[in-house]
Amino acid sequence: MNWIRQRLDKIKEPFQPGEKFEKFAPAINALDTFLYVPNHKTKKGAHIRDAVDLKRTMITVVLALVPALIFGIWNTGYQYYRQLDVEYTIMDAFLHGAYKVVPMIIVSYAVGLGIEFAFAVKRGHEVNEGYLVTGLLIPMIMPVDIPLWMVALSVAFAVLIGKEAFGGTGMNILNPALTARAFAFFAYPTYMSGDKVWVSEASDVAAVSGETILGTLAAGKTVDYNSASMFFGTIPGSIAETSALLVLVGALILIATKVGSWRIIVGGFIGAAIMGLIFNALGSSVFTGNELMKFPWYNHLIVGSIAFGVVFMATDPVSAAQTLKGKWIYGILIGIFGIMIRIFNPAYPEGIMLAILLMNVFAPTIDHYVIQGNIKRRQKRLKLQTVKSS
Repeated sequence: MNWIRQRLDKIKEPFQPGEKFEKFAPAINALDTFLYVPNHKTKKGAHIRDAVDLKRTMITVVLALVPALIFGIWNTGYQYYRQLDVEYTIMDAFLHGAYKVVPMIIVSYAVGLGIEFAFAVKRGHEVNEGYLVTGLLIPMIMPVDIPLWMVALSVAFAVLIGKEAFGGTGMNILNPALTARAFAFFAYPTYMSGDKVWVSEASDVAAVSGETILGTLAAGKTVDYNSASMFFGTIPGSIAETSALLVLVGALILIATKVGSWRIIVGGFIGAAIMGLIFNALGSSVFTGNELMKFPWYNHLIVGSIAFGVVFMATDPVSAAQTLKGKWIYGILIGIFGIMIRIFNPAYPEGIMLAILLMNVFAPTIDHYVIQGNIKRRQKRLKLQTVKSS
């Protein structure tokens, strides 16, 4: 480790203040802080000393994403070979999935970090570690066969418009990864929906049946998958969103490390369950022709992006509500709107993306009214104490 430290210090010499490449210091410092703890020292004032910094927080989220990512890579190959109806091994499925997914991850990080580095050099500040998570999330929520240039454009839009336009990491009001997916969905809808985008190389397979469960139900058809398949994730869908089981594993990691808010996660599932129960009751008596309304409420929680979105997107500490009561309200409303959009919009049965982006916009308003409510209660309590004492 000392040898690496010495080599880095040698490399950094031309980037020191007053040296030839001083302007590009943020780029080289990013490598240093990725490998080592930043050596910044407090100068004055009161400070809380803690081993947790932004880098460690982001790495914790990445670790929480790994189980769903690994399964998503395998499921990509599994769905491909299942359509071919040929013999294959677990390794065959995993290798095919890696062949399709890894290039998307590389493109995402290359484009996103390239833009982040350019802005850091231009503005003269250090490179923030926030894109460690965003760069992995974006390919994980995309269809497997989306062209790489579309991934690159979506990443560029998310970083430039969804993040840097607001001032960079910590200033964005929208989740960058969902901003990328929203851009791809509205700019290239034929590559983001249908029965051929969710299965690798489906256009080469005759009689492909790769439509998602939600897409099938939105078309008024019934599905052949059981609840176990939906929970474990052996179904078509975005790369890493299909396995509710492994998403819950990630949720436990986030909650145990206190990186993700359990209030938002639980609130999201509560809101989705309530809305699912309401629509189940209405679907059996009022809207008899809507298969999504008759879809059991507990299956709504494990199908599509609802679990992945609530756990990894809604809990984004920058764009989510910050107050304790606000987190409950924020999470519950995401669950309610996610199921509502899913059922009432047959052209886009997966509504959690729009629900989270909508609540990102209203999160500051929620916090504002929660704080104002607390202020009014304290003022009222103080007034009563004053009256009693007099």
